[in-house]
Amino acid sequence: MEPETLPTEVILTHPRQSLGSVQLDWMPQPGNYLDLEGKTYAVLERRHRYQLKAGRYRLQKIALYVQSAKRPEEKTWIEGRWVIGNASCRYNANSEIIRCAVNPEGPCESCRFYEKLRTKSEE
Repeated sequence: MEPETLPTEVILTHPRQSLGSVQLDWMPQPGNYLDLEGKTYAVLERRHRYQLKAGRYRLQKIALYVQSAKRPEEKTWIEGRWVIGNASCRYNANSEIIRCAVNPEGPCESCRFYEKLRTKSEE
């Protein structure tokens, strides 16, 4: 049995324009990366569009709002999800979209602002 696919419109947030409609066999979440026509985009938001048919609402289409991005080379797995950068740093945003406030472009490895995150047991 093949996975169900839905028409997914990909919309660039800035400048706002449609990049077209694609059929995806997976459900991208904000923070995921999407490759489309040789370019990589970060998914910022996902919206569902429904249609009322025979007294029931059915998922008709998905809209993904994206921005141009580079896949991060540094990722950390915390609490069941990937975050950008080194999550052991005090300044890490623990986000799939932004690394940190002091060095958002990275890399974490040679960052002069790196400070080890203190745990409650160390305080």
